[in-house]
Amino acid sequence: MGRIRMFLGVLVIVGGIYGSIKLIPPYFNNYQFQDWLKDEATHDSYSTRPESDIRAAVLRKAQDLDIPLTEDGIKVTRFGAQNNGTVIIQAPYVVHVDLPGYPMDLHFDASTQNSGVF
Repeated sequence: MGRIRMFLGVLVIVGGIYGSIKLIPPYFNNYQFQDWLKDEATHDSYSTRPESDIRAAVLRKAQDLDIPLTEDGIKVTRFGAQNNGTVIIQAPYVVHVDLPGYPMDLHFDASTQNSGVF
């Protein structure tokens, strides 16, 4: 009986480690991407950079972080006065994770909004 418990305990620990290895990287990448989006929206609120350039920068950062995002999935909206408007960046995406016996899709909604001071 003691060996069975020990085997099950080791199996649970190994399963937890394996699940963590599969699930933590997408959440960490989303955190980094979300933080970068916030900084990007802040900088672009006070610049004259067009929406297409912002969209291209978001796509490059997503590719650097191995985030499955296409240019069509990125929505950049700018309105208000030049150098003092509001920038909204929305980039929802889905990451597929294959766990043994339980494949899942993780849905992330990376978005931010930054308004100018005035």
